[in-house]
Amino acid sequence: MGVHTTQFAIHNPQIGLLKPVLQLAKETAQDANPILVAGICGPTNQAINEARLACDLGYHIGLLSLGALQTETEDRLIDHARAVAQVIPIMGFYLQPAVGGRCLSETFWQKLADLPNLVGIKIAAFNRYQTLEVLRAVAQSGRTEQISLYTGNDDNIVVDLFDEL
Repeated sequence: MGVHTTQFAIHNPQIGLLKPVLQLAKETAQDANPILVAGICGPTNQAINEARLACDLGYHIGLLSLGALQTETEDRLIDHARAVAQVIPIMGFYLQPAVGGRCLSETFWQKLADLPNLVGIKIAAFNRYQTLEVLRAVAQSGRTEQISLYTGNDDNIVVDLFDEL
């Protein structure tokens, strides 16, 4: 909840909708006993505060958008992810550049996969080669049993996944 481009505005403290939206989503899904994933955005302090809110509301995972850190180095992005992961288990988010993401190296994904509290990666790069880089990084991390991958946005993803296996 709170991770799609149409939902990024709810993270603006002046709008004040993040908490009510996360609460409503949790209440709505409560009977299904789901794994709750909250979108986490912004610079490190904002992201940590959003992670705390998600934890307080009973969310299990924070889907970490890096869109607000466009000019930061990849090492700084890893530091950011590490800081948020100390509050809540995180799911990395490979957001396509067309909607505010950026291209990230395979080395970045290898370092992210090494974070003990990374539990998944949502791959929304809409680029088969970038998707494959994430797959290789996770495979090389030795954590394939601990990191879930969420994708399906690429036009050739099924064939790519079979080829990689």
